[in-house]
Amino acid sequence: MIGINGYELLVLALLAVVVLGPERLPEYASQLARLVRELRRMATGARDQLREEVGPEIDEVDWRKLDPRQYDPRRIIKEALIDDFEDAVKPVSARPEPAAPRGNTRPGVERAAAPSSPPAVTPLMRLKTGERAPFDTEAT
Repeated sequence: MIGINGYELLVLALLAVVVLGPERLPEYASQLARLVRELRRMATGARDQLREEVGPEIDEVDWRKLDPRQYDPRRIIKEALIDDFEDAVKPVSARPEPAAPRGNTRPGVERAAAPSSPPAVTPLMRLKTGERAPFDTEAT
């Protein structure tokens, strides 16, 4: 957990004996033991308090999924760019057909072939002769 192997721990213990001396070492060791016990008690109390306040749902959370160390921004950006690239190079036949434009068509007039991509702006609908424009009472 801390990342100290056996040799490093042995060197730290020897360094503590040399620096502190044999007469003060037992006192500092007991203080360290009390500190560790107190920290464990505080951690257990905080965990119990959180479980009490949040409820039993806290046990159902998959904490490994929420670990920020698993997020690699390069991978996230790469996946997003690949998705956008795949959408951009998708064949025209695989794209959905654009909806037929709305509006009145004059009889006898041929309509030009529909564009391969949907128009950026929907075409305007023409009013029939004598027809009033729609009026939105909430907009005024």
